[in-house]
Amino acid sequence: MEFARTRIKMCGMTRKEDALAACDAGADAIGFVFYPPSPRCVSIAAAAEISQSISTFVDKTALFVNADAGYIREVLSETKADVIQFHGDETELFCQQFGKPYIKAIRVKDASQLSEQLKEHRKANSIMLDAYVPGVPGGTGQSFDWALIPDDLKTRLILAGGLNPENIVDAISAIRPYAVDVSGGIELSKGIKSSLRIREFAAKVRQADLLVSEISS
Repeated sequence: MEFARTRIKMCGMTRKEDALAACDAGADAIGFVFYPPSPRCVSIAAAAEISQSISTFVDKTALFVNADAGYIREVLSETKADVIQFHGDETELFCQQFGKPYIKAIRVKDASQLSEQLKEHRKANSIMLDAYVPGVPGGTGQSFDWALIPDDLKTRLILAGGLNPENIVDAISAIRPYAVDVSGGIELSKGIKSSLRIREFAAKVRQADLLVSEISS
């Protein structure tokens, strides 16, 4: 049985050298945060400059939290982002209006809350599951109970929340998600990535894929 490789998204990019390191390590996507309270928030101009240096084979993701539609359109126009990631209370109708593939992030609190959120976003291209922390829309570095993840979600699941080079092999082996998302787990400080941690994370994802492939064969 052939096992599809796990896609890698590295988020919270604020520097060109970090984005290039992610691409060199084999990231499938990089992410820019457009949420001012976040320490990883980047300006439109900075994200546009970084985007120009990124390979066309690496998706550029723009992350928003309850942002104004006009602002989102401005970001998309200036950065040429390929994918939108919504971390707030956006409705499915709101998310679909921009004509781009989109990721809906859900902070997992309990099984019933997760089920309701999934029903509301059936048309999302991907679902990102992250830890629920009151008042924080994501990027907490905390994990959640993976047992709450429905089996039928895994073909479009992006697993996030406290992932790092030390635990990513266990996470992929246990969950087998379509993709994984990392930010804090590859950082020296918030918004500043470590090229070593970036390479380590990517290598560990490939190690996990190999282990899962051997088990599945």
